[in-house]
Amino acid sequence: MEDDKLLLSSLSFLHVADMDRSDWITVGMALKEKGYPCSVWDEWSRPDKRYKAGECERLWQSFKGSSKPVKAGTVIQMAKDRGWVPETNKAMGWDDEISYDGEGKWSQPNDIAQIPVLSPADQLITYLETLFKPNEHVSFVTNDVWDNDGKWSPGKGRYDMTQKQLVIGLKKHPDDLGAVIGDWKKEAGAWIRFNPVDGKGIKNENITAFRFALVESDTLPIEEQDALYRKYELPIAALVNSGGKSLHAIVKVDAKNQDEYRERVNVLYDFLEKRGMEIDKQNRNPSRLSRMPGVTRNGHEQTLIATNIGRRSWTDWMDYVEGAADELPPIISMADYMANPPKLREPLIDGVLRQGHKMILTAPSKAGKSMLLQQLSVAISEGLPWLDFPVKKGKVLYINLEIDDASVYWRFQNLYEALKIKPKHPQDLEVWNLRGHAVPLDQLVPKIIRRVEDQELSAIILDPIYKVITGDENNASEMGYFCNQFDRICTEVGCSMIYCHHHSKGAQGAKKSIDRSSGSGVFGRDPDAILDLTELEMTDDIKNNVRDGMATAWRLEGTLREFSGFPPKDLWFDFPLHYLDETGRLAEISPAGSPAGNLAKSGKRNSTPESRKRDLENAYTALDENYKHPSVSDLAAYLEIQPKSVRNWIDELSENYYVQSGIVFKK
Repeated sequence: MEDDKLLLSSLSFLHVADMDRSDWITVGMALKEKGYPCSVWDEWSRPDKRYKAGECERLWQSFKGSSKPVKAGTVIQMAKDRGWVPETNKAMGWDDEISYDGEGKWSQPNDIAQIPVLSPADQLITYLETLFKPNEHVSFVTNDVWDNDGKWSPGKGRYDMTQKQLVIGLKKHPDDLGAVIGDWKKEAGAWIRFNPVDGKGIKNENITAFRFALVESDTLPIEEQDALYRKYELPIAALVNSGGKSLHAIVKVDAKNQDEYRERVNVLYDFLEKRGMEIDKQNRNPSRLSRMPGVTRNGHEQTLIATNIGRRSWTDWMDYVEGAADELPPIISMADYMANPPKLREPLIDGVLRQGHKMILTAPSKAGKSMLLQQLSVAISEGLPWLDFPVKKGKVLYINLEIDDASVYWRFQNLYEALKIKPKHPQDLEVWNLRGHAVPLDQLVPKIIRRVEDQELSAIILDPIYKVITGDENNASEMGYFCNQFDRICTEVGCSMIYCHHHSKGAQGAKKSIDRSSGSGVFGRDPDAILDLTELEMTDDIKNNVRDGMATAWRLEGTLREFSGFPPKDLWFDFPLHYLDETGRLAEISPAGSPAGNLAKSGKRNSTPESRKRDLENAYTALDENYKHPSVSDLAAYLEIQPKSVRNWIDELSENYYVQSGIVFKK
């Protein structure tokens, strides 16, 4: 850190115009070796008539380092040889005079590169025009202060004037700031909010744009604060000497809302603290006051040091940081885990889904997916079992994207009646009807989070996802981004995310439950729990004994990440209710499209050319969707015949099929 201060101090003494090209390059190499950005070298080089835009950047990229790098001491010695005497141990005192030397620099402290001296009014005008738009309201405090045990504290001040009004007033009264902003107590100074307000108040909710955050440290000397700000290229809109112990850096964070503002301030503060800068964390709020430039405080001016230094924007700065600080969680060693083992989340659906995890329900059309999810909504809100799975009582939001308001209400009423329950906790089941208002999920998620962030939900059920899907459902990258939106809800709200999706086309019985959903395989890999419904092919005997002849039969299977799994459950769906088959008769039935189901449906296979052609066509169609091109073995297993017989069939139907390396292709 001492070398940092000496390097910057020696650089302020050296004049680029007095140097030859070799010495000039030496300075650049020393700055890069010390970790400073190219912009420091570039700004120092600009006064020379030999300066060429872009040359510093081009040479900077060529400084790759060596076994004997140019160190800061080389430049420090260069300055000493020219008569510079460093003051290595003298910190600036607040009683020291700060004066302008007439050459574009401040005489003290030497190592803070300041803007040319401006009058108090011009400092404040520059500040206002840098941070605010003309019609935005500015909040500031001058004479609304009180003495709090020897420390002056600001009151509400004023928040009814726009930037334009203030600038016009300051230009009209350039020698009398008090005529515009009001007189201030000389012992206290004055304050200003760096984010615009709505003209109605000064709280966080009155902030209209979350552009800037305040970085302040009272523990490091001012020279070190300035060195760190510049070394790490903070995107600073305005740098203000507080007239006390600190430089107030107004940093561009460019947040869309208060949540993003909070995240970015945390990243900013964490980055600086890890690099030795103790930050005043009381400045986290977007409505925080900073020191107003141009006014005096205990005889010292609150001075505008610089504007728009460092990186151009928050995004540009994050690119510069290149992973040294990001918005990701920390890396944790197994030793730390063992010392403080995290607790597993409680199950929401026992044996199936934990609180805060994701679940997908896949099924074909007309399986009653929506009714089954509404039935789950009732189970969570009332703390009732769901298909014999114990469910933890909680609050649930059901987001309806498909049917109208009245239909949703009456479906829930029908469910309560079919379940033969009188709701005890209807307030814990909320419905958000968005039919006609659906937007892509990445646009909907921030709205969901804002609506529910303080409601302590156990689950959000979104039905159905095709209404909000973003991108091509067969594109793995785009579906990965889509599913990441569910992760965001789980992380920021702390609830489970449950949604449904439809099967791909064709018979599904030959596929595993994880492979039945339409589109990319992401839908089979992303959720923590996959529940899948396949229809059972009922015999005439069973059909004739079904109540009213209207119920359909289904098998529920699960693919689970957190639990060992459960035996398939056989269900009846008799609108509006899904219920378990207690007769055991459905256990003997196979899903449509499975080998056993096909045989059961067709009976004993007839050994005729027509039947062989039909059976091979059906098998190929079913397996082709899952495996693209099925093998001889796949077809043999599907048809429950020997591979040799499959080859004989294909030879018989050679005008339609052929075999290559054990794979069957269709002509």
